[in-house]
Amino acid sequence: MGIFPLSLLRRNVSVTRHGRTRLNLEMTPRQKKDRQVLLTKAYTDFGVGLHARALFKMSGHAISDDLVQETFTKTWTYLARGGKIELMKSFLYHVLNNLIVDEYRKHKTASLDVLIEKGFDPGAEHTEHLFDALDGKSALLLIQRLPVTYQKVMRMRHVQDLSLAEMALITGQSKSTIAVQLHRGLAKLKALYNVQ
Repeated sequence: MGIFPLSLLRRNVSVTRHGRTRLNLEMTPRQKKDRQVLLTKAYTDFGVGLHARALFKMSGHAISDDLVQETFTKTWTYLARGGKIELMKSFLYHVLNNLIVDEYRKHKTASLDVLIEKGFDPGAEHTEHLFDALDGKSALLLIQRLPVTYQKVMRMRHVQDLSLAEMALITGQSKSTIAVQLHRGLAKLKALYNVQ
C-alpha cells in the first residue's frame, strides 16, 4: 500500500507528450479560499517579524521585501501541492532562512566596465561618506566607554532606533528620565569624542 491513494495520484499527475510526469496544481475554489485565508492570517500574524528578520540579515528593504514575498509564494505552492503545515510560524521562518542562504550564495561580481556603464565613477569623491561611516563606528566604540545606564539608552536610541515610549516600556522608567539620560549620555559621548 502506497502513501497516496491511486485515484488521487491519477487525478493530480499527468503525463506530457514527451513522457514526463507533471503535477497538476489545480485547486477547487474552496481549497483556494481556505489557503488564501490561512496565508492572509499568517501574513498578519508573522509578516512584521519576517520582514524584520529578512532586513536584519540582508540590510536592504527591497531585497528583504522580495524574500518575504517569495516565502509566501513558496508556502502557497507547497500548500497547493497538498503539503500539510503543522506550525505555520516555524515553517515560514524555515523557508525564509533558506531563501536568505540562497541569496548569500548567489555569485555577485561586477566588472569595472559594467559599473562604469551604469554610472559609477571611480574617481568621484566619496570621502565624506567614508568619514561619516568611520565616525559612526568610532561613536559605537565610544558608547562602550560610557557608564552602563547611558550605554543602555544610547544603544537603544541610536543603534536600535527605538522611540522614547518603547524605551520606557523596556526599561520601566518614565519618558522624561530616559530623555535626561539620553541628553547626558550624548554630552558625555561628545566629550569622549573630542578627547579622542
